[in-house]
Formats: sequence, C-alpha cells, structure tokens
Amino acid sequence: MPADPAMSTTPPMLPPEAPLDMPIQRFDGPPPGSIEVLTQPHGMLVKRLLLITMTAVLALAASTQLRMVLARDRVDALDIVLLVVFVPLFAWISFGFVNSAIGFFKLISGEHPGFTAVPSPAQSLRHRVAVLMPVYNEDVEATFGRVRTMARSIAAAGGAPWIDFFVLSDSSEDNGRIEQAAWLELARTAPIAVYYRRRERNTARKPGNIAEWVRRFGAAYECMLVLDADSLMSGSAIVGMASIMEVRPSIGLLQTVPMITNARTLFQRWMQFASEAYGPIATAGLLWWSGSEANFWGHNAIVRTRAFAQSCGLPELPGKPPFGGYIQSHDMIESALLRRRGWAVHMVMIDGSYEEFPPTIADYATRDRRWMQGNVQHLRLLGTSGLHWASRLHLLLGASAYLTSPGWLLLLLTSALQVCFSRQATLVGMSTPWVLWLTLLLLFGPKLMGMTWLLSSAQRRRSFGGTLRIVLSVLLDIPMAALMAPVTMVTQTRALASMALGISSGWSAQVREARRIPVLAVLPNLREHLLLGLAFAALAFIDPVVALWFSPITLGLLSAPWLISWTSSERLGSVLAGWGLFRVPPPQMGEPDGQQGPAAAARQA
Repeated sequence: MPADPAMSTTPPMLPPEAPLDMPIQRFDGPPPGSIEVLTQPHGMLVKRLLLITMTAVLALAASTQLRMVLARDRVDALDIVLLVVFVPLFAWISFGFVNSAIGFFKLISGEHPGFTAVPSPAQSLRHRVAVLMPVYNEDVEATFGRVRTMARSIAAAGGAPWIDFFVLSDSSEDNGRIEQAAWLELARTAPIAVYYRRRERNTARKPGNIAEWVRRFGAAYECMLVLDADSLMSGSAIVGMASIMEVRPSIGLLQTVPMITNARTLFQRWMQFASEAYGPIATAGLLWWSGSEANFWGHNAIVRTRAFAQSCGLPELPGKPPFGGYIQSHDMIESALLRRRGWAVHMVMIDGSYEEFPPTIADYATRDRRWMQGNVQHLRLLGTSGLHWASRLHLLLGASAYLTSPGWLLLLLTSALQVCFSRQATLVGMSTPWVLWLTLLLLFGPKLMGMTWLLSSAQRRRSFGGTLRIVLSVLLDIPMAALMAPVTMVTQTRALASMALGISSGWSAQVREARRIPVLAVLPNLREHLLLGLAFAALAFIDPVVALWFSPITLGLLSAPWLISWTSSERLGSVLAGWGLFRVPPPQMGEPDGQQGPAAAARQA
C-alpha cells in the first residue's frame, strides 16, 4: 500500500521570520506620544465618580458609628488600630458590593445582554492572526488535545485562511522532545497551520516568551490571540474577536472573561459554579466602569501586535525578587501601557472562552502566591509616568485584594486582644445591629443577586439544573465559602510575610491533574491556621458572646485540613454532580451561522 503523502510530508516547524521592533519602555520621564481613542464610551467620569462615591458613603456610614462609640469612652491604642484597619476593609467590601449591584441592575434590566455568542463572519477578515499558546512542562497529551480541538474549530468557523496557531514552549529538553513529536503528529493533519518553537532558556518567563515571538514573527500578523496552556476557545469566538479588531482599529486589546472547564474535583466544580453564578454580575459591573481602560488577564485575549510591540517592552525592575527583577504579573502592566500610548483596552462577555482551574485548594494557593507577588510588585509601578488614572486604579485594586488579608487578620487579633486586656467595648460590642446587618449584606448580597439573576430566566434555570438545584447549590456554597475565607486569609498573610522577608514565589509548572490529598499530608502546612483557630476558640472562656461571633472564623481554621482534603476528591465531585448540585451549562464550542456582522459584540467595546 503506498504511503499517504499527507503523512509522509514534514510540515514546516516555523514560518518565515518577520521581525518587529519591540523597544523596552521607560516608566519615568515624559510619556510616549499617543493616538486618539475612538472607542471611549460616554460618561465614564460620571460612572467612576458614582462608584467611588457610593463606596465611600457605605464605608463612612459604618465607620461613623464606630467613631461615635469610641468617643464615649477613653480611647486607647487598640481602639485606634481598630478604627484605622476597619475603615479601608469596610471600603473594600463596599466597593465589591457596589460593583456587583451595578452589574446586577445592568443584567436584570436587559441593558447588558450578559454572556452572548459573538458573531464571527470569517469573510470580514482582512489581516492575519496568530494564536499563541505558551507552555512550560505541561501534560503534552492534554495540551495538544486542546490545540487540536481549537484548530478544528477555527477551520470550521472559516478562519483557516487567516489564522495560524503557534505552540511556544519554554519546557525542558526532555519534555520538549515529547512536545515536538506531538506537534509533528498534529501538524500533519491539522486543518490550519500549526507551528512549534522551543526556547532553550526560559528568560523572563511568559512575557519573555511572547516578546521573543513578537520580535521574530510579529510583523506578519495584525493581531495575536494569547492563551494559557489550559485555555480553550471556540473557533467562532476566535474568529469573532478577530473580526471585531478589523472593524475597530483603535482597539489595542480585547479581553474575554473565561469560564472554568474540565472540572472534576469537588473544589473545581464548586469554583466553576461560583464563577458562572456570581461572576456575570461582577463582570457586568466591571465593564460598566472600565470602558476603554479595562484590564488584561494575560490569556484568552486578542492583542493588536504592533500596538503591543510599540507599547509593552517590559524592563527589569531594580533590585532582587520578589519586589525587583522581571515583572511577574505582566498582564495588568501591559494593558496600562497600551492605554498610556492611546490604544483602547476593552473587555467583552462572550461565550466560547474557557480555562481550567487548579484541582485543589493547595494548588490554588500555590498559583495565588505567584499572583500575589506580581500584584504587590505593582505598588512600585503606580507612579509610572503617563498612565491613565483608571489604569492606576486597576493596579491598586489588584494589590489591595491581597493586602486586605493581613488587614482582616489584624482586625480580628485587635478585637481578640480587646477581649483579653481591655475594658473597652470590642468591635462586636461597638457595632449596632444595622452595621452588622449591613456587613452581612455587603458580604453575601452579591451571592443573592447572582442567584436572583439565575432564577430570573427560564432558560438559565434549565441550564443550571432547575430552581431547586440552583437554590441548594447556593445554600451549599455559602457555608463552604465561609469556611474557606479564613483559610485564605491566613495563607495569604503568611505568603505576604515571606515576601517581606525576601522569599520569592519562584515559577514551577502548574499542577493540573486531579488527586486526593490526605488530611495528614496537609497538616504540616497548616500549623498557623490551627494554632490561630485554637486561640480564637479559647475566647469562649473569656467572653462567650465574642467567641460566638468568631465561631465562623474559628471553625474555618480548625476544619481546614478536612476542607482541603474533601474538596480535592473527584469522587465527591461526581456525587454532587449526580445530585445536580454545582451544575453549570456545557461549554459552548459550537460553530457560527456566519450570517451576522461583528457590530453587536463590538458594541460591548
């Protein structure tokens, strides 16, 4: 039998080089020249001032009550610490609530459509697009399985003549040989061009990987769609985003909001439900005030190549890691630099954009440690010349998301010390019932709004398993989230302390495979959690009322080993799925009808 010519021909590993200059940017001195932003929504200043004002009103209302109670008695050092910590923490949860409330009203009123299918007429494409998937010692079979799925979906959406796929490896030599063999097998049969490149040195990690591709091949492609190794996007979403970039030439970056896919463990299924139940209202609120100064999350986003090249060459920061060296959370800085030069940065809520989630709480904490180091590093960059003030706000919010953990811990420790050593009223005693109810509303209101949003549509109710299963899933999520919150608080505080001591997070390959973690295996990493939980439990011998208020924190810390172990189980995840709990709609990987233009999705930008 003669050999199949398609199988005997070796496809090119890389296309001809098309160099593009990507200069290193300066963060001081005069900002570079900019272009005119043509996609800036109207009224953004009013929207942002309204958001900030509503946040401030809630925070000041609660803190005023605290100050009035403190004024009745002699103020000591613990009282001052309590007030100083309370105000910014209450402002933080107020900001999250206001953002979600705005998103909820946008969705429930129909003013924003929520997640929708993006029209993807391939005939509107005029320029080449590269899909880039950086990989670093990943599971080869799973990675190239995703590449195969996306290549076929892109071809089915009509994008094959315009879209090429690049696997950009920073893997070890041994892993690289396996990747190359998998690439060769795929490239021979793929319906679009699939290329493979491995760097011998992992210089500057992912941003260095992308920058090397830009400098070698960027001039041949108008846009690059950047993925992570665990990303999955439908061909219709990819072609649709490229078509939006065609009709909106002043957009430099278009970020999607990826949903979680391939959830197997209980933790993954729980997080998947939470992201799809509560995420849309928070995202709609974020879109409302971000406008053309939105954020970049580093993956599942399309970027205009020449805009990126002229704006986003990242320097090394002075000093050693964790605060110096390569910029770790590069994506938020890159979006700020794009906007600094005048390119619009938008976010859209479309179907067909997915990513995997860490399988366990322990793996999530490892990833979160890297994100924390990068986000806190951004505090050094707030003074970068020429940044839009909304970009600075994004950087500040990203860092403060982690700085709140030691703030909450300090608030709890101060209250505990008041119980032990002070005759003054504790935080619980100083808070009137309306402040306590307001706090509960701010913390759990977004979950109730998310549930209301799900229940408001018959189609959504069916896709999430029906009214009863939605309500039961939310009722299960609330206590689980309450138990996990203090665990995250202590874990992040410990990580910040290690950063302050100069210990860098490093950058190892992510664990993506599910595995059950025994209780005894996590105990050595939870010493601080358990000791603090025992200390809070001991408050019952001094002030039972305060101990009762502390009980959710105490229970979360003392149950941490079992929470981590049980939620790592695939079997428990399957059991809950069998009961219809934490159910979400299936991934939307279908193909477009090709009849509509990109204007509807572009209006979100």
